Formats: sequence, C-alpha cells, structure tokens
Amino acid sequence: MDFSLSKRTPIVTRDDAGFGQHDMSSTDLLAEADPNIVPLSVHPVLLPIPTDMAYSYSAPADWNLAPGDIVRVPLGPRKVAGVVWPAHKYGDGGKEVDPAKLREIAHKFPCPPVGEDMLDFVAWVANYTLASPGMVMQMVLRVPAAFDPEPPMPAIIYNGGEPDRLTGARTKVLELARETYDASSGNNQPLAWTRTGLAKAAGVSTSVVDGLIKQNLFDAVSIEPRPVVAKPEAGFRPTDLSQAQAQVADELSSRIGDGFSVTLIDGVTGSGKTEVYFEAVAAALEAGQQVLILIPEISLTTSFLERFEKRFGAPPAPWHSDLTPKNRERIWRQVASGEVRVVAGARSALFLPFNEPGLIIVDEEHDLAYKQDERVAYNARDMAVVRARIGGFPAILASATPSIESHVNADTGRYHRVVLPNRHSGAVLPDLSVVDMRGLKLPANQFLSPNLKQAMTETIERDEQSLLFLNRRGYAPLTLCRACGHRFECTQCTAWLVEHRFRGTLECHHCGHHQAKPESCPSCGALDYLVPCGPGVERLAEEVEDAFPDARTIILSSDLMGGTNRLRLELEAIERGEADIIIGTQLVAKGHNFPLMTLVGVVDADLGLSGGDPRAAERTFQMLSQVTGRAGRFGRKSQGILQSYQPDHPVMQAIIAGDRDLFYEREIQMRQRGHLPPFGRLAAIIISANSKTEAEGHARQLASAGRPVAEQAEGITMLGPAEAPMAMVRGRHRQRLLVHATRQADIQSFLRAFLAAGPKTRGSVRVNTDVDPQSFV
Repeated sequence: MDFSLSKRTPIVTRDDAGFGQHDMSSTDLLAEADPNIVPLSVHPVLLPIPTDMAYSYSAPADWNLAPGDIVRVPLGPRKVAGVVWPAHKYGDGGKEVDPAKLREIAHKFPCPPVGEDMLDFVAWVANYTLASPGMVMQMVLRVPAAFDPEPPMPAIIYNGGEPDRLTGARTKVLELARETYDASSGNNQPLAWTRTGLAKAAGVSTSVVDGLIKQNLFDAVSIEPRPVVAKPEAGFRPTDLSQAQAQVADELSSRIGDGFSVTLIDGVTGSGKTEVYFEAVAAALEAGQQVLILIPEISLTTSFLERFEKRFGAPPAPWHSDLTPKNRERIWRQVASGEVRVVAGARSALFLPFNEPGLIIVDEEHDLAYKQDERVAYNARDMAVVRARIGGFPAILASATPSIESHVNADTGRYHRVVLPNRHSGAVLPDLSVVDMRGLKLPANQFLSPNLKQAMTETIERDEQSLLFLNRRGYAPLTLCRACGHRFECTQCTAWLVEHRFRGTLECHHCGHHQAKPESCPSCGALDYLVPCGPGVERLAEEVEDAFPDARTIILSSDLMGGTNRLRLELEAIERGEADIIIGTQLVAKGHNFPLMTLVGVVDADLGLSGGDPRAAERTFQMLSQVTGRAGRFGRKSQGILQSYQPDHPVMQAIIAGDRDLFYEREIQMRQRGHLPPFGRLAAIIISANSKTEAEGHARQLASAGRPVAEQAEGITMLGPAEAPMAMVRGRHRQRLLVHATRQADIQSFLRAFLAAGPKTRGSVRVNTDVDPQSFV
C-alpha cells in the first residue's frame, strides 16, 4: 500500500506478526527529518470477547510490542485489556485494514508477557472445543487489576524517641520496636512494620500504634509488597515412605526435566498417593520449576494446604472461587513473575500464566468437577495433559478409581502407570457387604436397614465414627399434595423443587430458584396434605437423631448455611473426633482423612445407576469405591454396608467382591462394542431459546441444513434433534443433537461445517457445542 506522508500522517508499517516485512530505514530517515512524523506499526490484538479473530491496532514502533504482551486498547466506547496475538501462527482474520481507520493501542502493561506456550495452549483449546479464542483468552486475563505492578506498602520505622507517657499497651509496642531497632543498630537499618503488623505482633489494637505515630515516634516509609506465600523448600521435611511408595516416587522424580510424559498413579484409597507425588513436586522445585496441582473441590483446599506446608515448610498459593479479589490479583501477578512456585487450585488454575512451568498434577483425576460446561466447555484433566505436552514437561494423574479414558491410555502405553496396591502403614481396606433392600419392609419414613443400624450402634460403643452417604441434598427430593397429586416444580427448569426443611424453603438445584414452603396446596388449597417423598440428608438426620438421640451428628452438604467456612470447621471437628455420626453427600467422598471413621453406610447405592447416562456405571463405581474408602484409613478394622435394590448389578458385584479389575474389564468391553469414548468420539450440540417453539424450530432447521454434511462425513453419525432430558434450565428450552464419531474422525472439522451450513441464530436462540460431554441431561 502507498501512503501519502504529511506532518499529521504517521508512518504505518507492518510488524513481523503475519503482515509482511517492511524496510524501516525510510521511516527512520523521515522521522529524523521531521519529528512530527510518528512511525507506527500494526499489531493484531486478541480481546477477551466472543470473537474468532484478532483486531488490528497501531502502536508506536519504539514500543517494540511482541506476541504475548498485554495491552489496553479501545473497543467501542470503552477500553479493554487484550494480548498481542501471533498472527504468523494463527492469523488475525485475514482482513486488510485501512491504516487511517486504525485505532491506537492505549497502553502496554508493565507485566510479564503471556508465554508462547500459553498462547499455543489458548489456540489449541479454542480449536478443540470450538470456542472462540477470545473466550479462552478471557480465562487467562481474568484478573485485569493484576496487570499493573502492586503498589508499595505504607510502613513505619521506629526512630528511637520516647512517648509523653507510658501505658502497658504502649510498652509492648515500644519493646518490640526497640528490639528490632537495637538489633539493627549495627547497620542503622531498623525493621519496617505495617501498622497492623506491629499491632498484631504486640497484641494490641491499631489505635495504640496510631497514638505513638502521632507523637512522631515512627517515620513513614514504603516497603515492597510481601510474597503471597513463602517459597517452599524441597528438603524441608521429607516424608518417611514405604518401599513401594519410594519406588513410585523415584520413578516420578526421574521424569522431571525429561520432557513431556503422562504418569497415572493408580493407588487404592489411603495408599499415600499425595505423599508420593509430593516427591515429584520436590524434584521440580529443585530444578527451578513451577508446579500446578489441580484439586477438584474447594472443601479439600484447607487440609491439602496444611499437608503441603508440613512437607515443604510453606503452603502453596491457593486458587479457587472463594479468594478475595485482592488475593486473586496478587497470586496472578506473582505466578506470572515466577515468585509463586506452587499453586494448588481448581480447574481455572490451568489458565494461570506460569513463568517457568515444569509439572502439572491432577489429583482425583476422575472427578466430574474438572469438567466445565458453560462458556468454554473443557475438561481440565484432558487440557492439563495438553498444557504439559505443549510446554514439554510431565503431567501426573492420580486416582484410586481412574477414569476409563485414563485406564485405557495406561493399558495401551500412552500413559505410564505406577501402582500402589496397598494402604500405607499396614491399614487394610474395609470389609464390604450389601443389604438386599427388596425383601425388607421398613417402617414409614425410615430408610436405614436393621443391619446398618446395628453396625452403627456397635461403632458408637467403640467410640468410633460412622458415615452415612446419601447423594441427595436437602430434606426430600419431591413434595406433593396427597389430596390432588400436585407436585412442586421449578418454574424455570424441568425439575422438582427440593424441600430444605432447615430453611423452610423449596429450592431448585439447577437454577437456584427458591420459595417459601406453603402451608396449603397452591392447586387445591388443602391444608396439612403436603408430604415429602424420598429422603435427603436432612431427612436422614431426623431418623438418625430418633434412633441415636445421644450421638453427636454432623451433616456435610455443599448448600448448608455458612458456606465453605462452616464446612471447613465441621471437617476439622470430625478429624478431632467431635462427632459420632456424619451424614453427607458426594462431598464426603473426596479425599478426606477421618482417623476414627470405621463404618460407611451407603443409604441408596443404586441412585446413580438410573437415567440412561452411558457413564452411569463408571460414576457409580467410582463414587461408591471412594466413599467406602473413607473407612479404616488409619489402621482400625472397618466395614462398608451398601443398601441396594439391585444387588446383582455388575457394579455392586465388583465392589463387594473387591474385584476392581473385573469392573474395568466389563466396562471397557461395553465401551468398545458401542464405540463409546475412549474408543469413539462424542459431541453435543445444544440449542436453547426462551420459547419451546424457537428452540425446536432452529434445531430442526439446523439438522435439515446440515444433513448433506453429515451424509458425506465418513465415520460420523448425527442423532436428533430431540428434547434434552432436562428440557428447560433457567427459563430456556433446550434441544440436543448428538454427534457420534469413530476415533479417527475429525469431529471438529465436521462440527464447523455442520454449523456453518445451518441457519443463523435469531432472536433468543443460542447454539453451544460440547466436545467430549460428561453430562447427558
């Protein structure tokens, strides 16, 4: 392109990011001859918005922008943060822009750039999930306040003066200040304190310190922000490992610094998998690398941090939804700079911009919490493996009940497998038995069999703990009127309202809708005819309190009042032995260590087997194995009792027999015959709209327009459209198309072509894709 030059016209050049080369010598000469001419270069910037292309912006050439730099740019009337995008790899949309119409980059943030491997990871995730790169980048840039340096902290230094009068509180502060002042008098550099830090150390209120500041006894200074956490020490307190654990730990450690690999730690519950992979963490720290440890549940964070601190002398930086904005900002910044060496967090931690990544660990790799279904639909377990492959470092997956996918990958040699077949320190797995509920006639409103109650009685007499597992929150999953049969449904979802008796509400567990429980039926007006159907953990607690009035009972459920803080306190109370009977949902199946727990009773072992979910058997097996594994972890003799109406089901038989290999063999054969994952591919297309007519109409048009694409695709079958099992969620009606493909089929290319052939979305219609779906509702 030719540009006429004038004093008001900047010289626009293309940088080396896919726009071609430009000889800058003429630009330099003109700029030197006329200082009003400003040489500019053009850069593609990927913004955290739902777009498939980077936008072109100009910037002064002497900014020396490069791919990965975080910048602020104008977007309409506002300014947003974005990342300079490597268009030579991924393109910028392919549009030439009139330089006169280019808007300038407003600011380059003084923070470390997003690394090349993270940029590649963003592009890979976007391509695989069919999400826009901008929405994937949004997960990287989720803390805009962290892009600027953290400001210095105001502090005070004691200057040696004396107050007008002394009090006990002032004496404590001055003694502490004098100690540090005298200790540093050799180099005349007294220790700086924050106001709150000095007050806390002296055990007084900040008003005492403020009074001394007013008397000019302290000088104001600024200090550098402190690290979020101290640096962990690889050799702080090595764990005493068994011979089997030490062998596994040595194998894991040997792979640090040796390029990409994936290792599956396949160990029974209580075998010490965490202590083993801690040794790999130590090896990575010694090699000067950062470590990411993914854990599935926020409730596990506190206990995990304590175990980590005991081993390494300092906790890892946590990353989860309960962090304060300030802590989230500081952690993001210090991860990017490399100051934070280890992060333990939920799935979103995968998109933190690590400076020197060297190891990713996915604990409880089978857990469904690693799957995100909204916006960008991804499985953090699988994406962690991709992240490690792109970065060229090892990944470790750990589970007592590995996913079928990971199990097959280990069988076929794609993953290394290391096995811990026994519990640590001589502890043994619980003895398991099943109660056939088909022949029992329990009294009305009772759900515990005589066998289970007798075992609970004996456990209490031994001063040990019992766990009752029921994966249903609230009091009852359904409330109906005995007079007219009216059932309470959510107005926004195809779901029954769950009674929460402690709160006096009826709630939807899908959209959060809640309402007060009425005294009369809203349909027929009958009083005292509303009855709960089926048990939830709250209703089970009533039965327990009637049967064991002197026992100390705790309910563990994610929706109880008090949130995660209350949950942590109750978990600590259980570990201290301050409860006799624990009643919990799936929350209790995840990684907890209760020293006194010797009995686990599963109230409804069949609950997860219904509904037609192709993963139902796998999930039920994993859940029951994990929850029964909470018993006897500290060497006491223990047992698990499963109440079942399907005692002959292969899942029940495999668990009771302790024959895990038999279950995996049968499940893998079934998947192989049906060409289901990991022997085939699945993808869901979800069409939603405010009205059922809109959703159905668009789904049919999409299926009809895309049929020629499907007919020409080799190894791909399109099923549907059909109403989703959960036909309405949050007021939006839902239709589903399911894509079933062979392992070799390019399902992403097919989906792009299929969607491109369909009609454009109009009105309230939205179309979302979910590659490798985990949920089929």
